[in-house]
Amino acid sequence: MPLIRPLAAADSLADLTSLLHRAYGRLAAMGLNYTAADQTPEVTAQRIAGGQCFVAELGGRLVGTVLVHPTYARNVCAWFTRPGVAAVHQFAVEPALQGRGVGRALLAACEAWARRESFSELAMDTAEPATHLVALYTRLGWRPVGHVQWPGKVYRSVVLSKALNPVLPAEPAR
Repeated sequence: MPLIRPLAAADSLADLTSLLHRAYGRLAAMGLNYTAADQTPEVTAQRIAGGQCFVAELGGRLVGTVLVHPTYARNVCAWFTRPGVAAVHQFAVEPALQGRGVGRALLAACEAWARRESFSELAMDTAEPATHLVALYTRLGWRPVGHVQWPGKVYRSVVLSKALNPVLPAEPAR
């Protein structure tokens, strides 16, 4: 299993962006113009700013990534502006490793980060025509809560939410 860790300053944004392109390739082939399918390393850096990016590393290579972002003051997706909600973006796993638990581990890192930062919920969106992703996220405990039409996108997105169980303080020893 890969090591899940925060993105480091020494990590290559060009390599991270190439990973995004590979992982979103299937979606691009479906005609879905996800930003991550063809963004530049500069856009990757802009999207990471203000959030916490996690990566999965295996054999010295980046094989997965996800970004969790604190509640936005303003956003096209109103769900991402709700108090206590952190948003998940740029979720990608190397195509050859998909279905092997890498994505689940990355999402678990987002959940742990969100709990530590006192968020009570995570939200994400994905293209409505990507029914395989909507089904996957639903199996992982996410629930559809609405839709959003992002400017410039050829699809409507399903907004999904996952409530987080609070971290309870340990009981004092007796």
